Amino acid sequence: MAGPFPNEVHIAGVGMTPFGRHGDKTLVDLGKAAVETALADAGLDYEAVELAYCGHVMQGSTAGQRVLYSIGATGIPIFNVENACASGTTAVRSAAMAVGSGLAKVALAVGFEVMGRGAIPTRGDERLEKMAKADVPALPAMFSSLFNEHSRRYGTTLEQLAAVSVKNRGYGAKNPRAQFQEPVTVDDVMASREVAPPLRLFMCCPTTSGAAAVVVTSEDVARTSRKPIKMVASAMQSDPLITESDSLAGITEINTKAMRAAYEQAGVSPDDLDCAEVHDCFSIAEIIHYENLGLCERGEGGRFAEQGVEKAHVKVSTSGGLLAKGHPLGATGVAQVVEAVEQLRGESGERQVENARIALTHCQGFGGAAGVHIFTA
Repeated sequence: MAGPFPNEVHIAGVGMTPFGRHGDKTLVDLGKAAVETALADAGLDYEAVELAYCGHVMQGSTAGQRVLYSIGATGIPIFNVENACASGTTAVRSAAMAVGSGLAKVALAVGFEVMGRGAIPTRGDERLEKMAKADVPALPAMFSSLFNEHSRRYGTTLEQLAAVSVKNRGYGAKNPRAQFQEPVTVDDVMASREVAPPLRLFMCCPTTSGAAAVVVTSEDVARTSRKPIKMVASAMQSDPLITESDSLAGITEINTKAMRAAYEQAGVSPDDLDCAEVHDCFSIAEIIHYENLGLCERGEGGRFAEQGVEKAHVKVSTSGGLLAKGHPLGATGVAQVVEAVEQLRGESGERQVENARIALTHCQGFGGAAGVHIFTA
């Protein structure tokens, strides 16, 4: 596994806050806590960081500077990264590109978001908002349409979506940093209120506040850290905006291209994966991404979920995923890397995947950007 860049790239330190409602904490409080935890984990001071990439979506101008100046005004380049839900994923890739190209030996990727209640906002994007329906915001409406099309073509059922929610809430119950820490049953999911008919509340991710950070280093710096993890793939893909008429084809194309590019870079196949964090903003999204990952044939995602993903060789969304861990937009892609690193280190507690050696993270932002990273112990 040579990796995607000329020089080796390693994750030397990770940190994140609990995800959820943080009424008593500011954006700076959350971001600072995540960064300081990641630096301590890497055994490095902030002065060692040569540049930083800060993923966020709704936090305003130069939010990265506001967070990082609370740690130290060292004068390093600080880049604010916005790529919808893939903002954190893009920040990680940017830091990896800086280290992998030899531009820096230590780079920081941090993601953060403070969000209110309600549906994920689309920030006035007319292309997305035209998908909204009466009393149904744009993104829930789009994923309701995705489910209806997947069901029409392949027979996918609401009960199969509920199985995904049950699995991820089960993982969330084992993750002390998850927003939802109570397991649910299929009956619980089906009894939750309709949000975007026929999708139920427990089939949708919550809006969330939180922060996550990773320290990305060169091979020589990684040798001084306690347990570095190597990045062996990093792929990004953009496509035209998914429209209501071609939404299933669109979500398939953009993600499948990114997945295939990452597998090729790493020299691995879906059969080699031990764990994967995917963009399960809605239960139907995880089912479609089983197919995009190559874990099952196209159209078999619903049956794959129903038959028990836990029986598969690869464990998906072990953090609880967006459905249980929560979805602070800019932090999500970075938090996925935190989970992957901890799994490969054997530090995931009750949700630990036995003998995990290869982990994948995937996040999609509409419309559109999809990013995939692969890591190995």
